[in-house]
Amino acid sequence: MPYDTLDALPDSVKTNLPKHAQEIYKEAFNSAWNEYADPQKRHGDASREETAHKVAWAAVKHSYEKREGKWIRK
Repeated sequence: MPYDTLDALPDSVKTNLPKHAQEIYKEAFNSAWNEYADPQKRHGDASREETAHKVAWAAVKHSYEKREGKWIRK
């Protein structure tokens, strides 16, 4: 289900990503949640939630990279 606030994000996101990256994650997840509601739009047997999480992480990785255990803006 979509996330209304940053506090609602999974712990793995909240504890690892800086606030701006969390905002990117939330917006990308919510957008993908809506876009991939139709199973025919998803690749393989991925669930709607799994697809939205993959899209969200890809969005974060577009602007951030992990260096020495920390997410740093590119």
